[in-house]
Amino acid sequence: MAMADTVRIAVIDPLSGPFAALGENQLHSWEMMADIANKGKWAGEHTLEFVAFDNKASPQESLNQLKRAIDQGFRYVAQANGSGAALALVDAINKHNERNPGKEVVYINHGAVDPDLTNSKCSFWHFSFDSNSDMKMQALVNYMSEDKKIKKVYIIGQDYAFGRSVSRTAKEYLGKKRPDVQIVGDDLHPIGQVKDFAPYAAKIKASGADTVITGNWGADLTLLIKAAKDAGITANFYTYYAGLKGAPTAMGSSGEGKVKYVGVWNVNNESYAGKEIVEAFKAKYNDDYTWMMTHSAVTMLTKAIKEAKSTDPVKVAFKLEGMKVKSLNGDVMMRAADHQLQQPLYIATWSKVNGKDVKFDQEGTGYGWKTDRKIASDIATQPTTCQMKRPGA
Repeated sequence: MAMADTVRIAVIDPLSGPFAALGENQLHSWEMMADIANKGKWAGEHTLEFVAFDNKASPQESLNQLKRAIDQGFRYVAQANGSGAALALVDAINKHNERNPGKEVVYINHGAVDPDLTNSKCSFWHFSFDSNSDMKMQALVNYMSEDKKIKKVYIIGQDYAFGRSVSRTAKEYLGKKRPDVQIVGDDLHPIGQVKDFAPYAAKIKASGADTVITGNWGADLTLLIKAAKDAGITANFYTYYAGLKGAPTAMGSSGEGKVKYVGVWNVNNESYAGKEIVEAFKAKYNDDYTWMMTHSAVTMLTKAIKEAKSTDPVKVAFKLEGMKVKSLNGDVMMRAADHQLQQPLYIATWSKVNGKDVKFDQEGTGYGWKTDRKIASDIATQPTTCQMKRPGA
């Protein structure tokens, strides 16, 4: 083996279709982190390179791109957009690794958050750097349960694994914490296909909901927010992804104080950790750095390569298990039992930039995210049902 390897990571995410803007933003996030890590020699003499493979947000196309990447000698893949694609990748990588000892592939997941990925479908080859949707919903509902003004909740989401899991856990957790709250709507719509959300907005308005919960992302969230704005809906929106590309522009001033999100980070955090990366990203791409999971993943991956004294995916995977590092949201740990990163969570509200607790805006709107609460990782944690098979075990 050469003294210094270039570790090539295939980024299998949408670069065309309704979610292309999101995929491009993610790719740039990986490129920015690779640049920082390579210059800082985080992996010693080894360097990282992220290469795009367009999966058009489709599970089938993800498998085609995985095959292409493997044929080109990639031993690491990264993917985030769509748990349907993620579940297909886990299955295909498990089979590939079983059949091809010595050519194993490791999957770095920076955003597909279906809880099955680290429970019933957990895999030694898969590492989740985002918190799963149950962890986020638990944090959101605990926060919501304190607001006695919440009486009527409308749930709307995309009709696939993740959207269905958001709907299920929202009802389950609200039922336990706030049995007095009425669920006045529960809609699932086709992912990436609805061009006009006006009919859904009309239903939300007619329901009298004071609160909307949605796991929508990309164009599906942007268009939903626009339709809600046009319909004059005054309900508060509790989201997972209102901080991602496109949504801030769609909200503008109309979302002020009304739209919240739960996520693993907020640039307007207690010490503005990560602001240098945000500023560098803005200068280079004229865009917002929001995929903080890329920071955690690159920090851990490079440390694992250094500790393993190897770029071999099997050795690196074993080093990742149980690893602890400091990321932009604080101390994080890759739980060995299920390969789910244990980390703090943030709940934040769309607010006017004020130079105090909201210094950074998004998309030039003059609005950004004000941290309402940081949830410590030992409170954000959840048990796992994962029964992991390890190589050589």
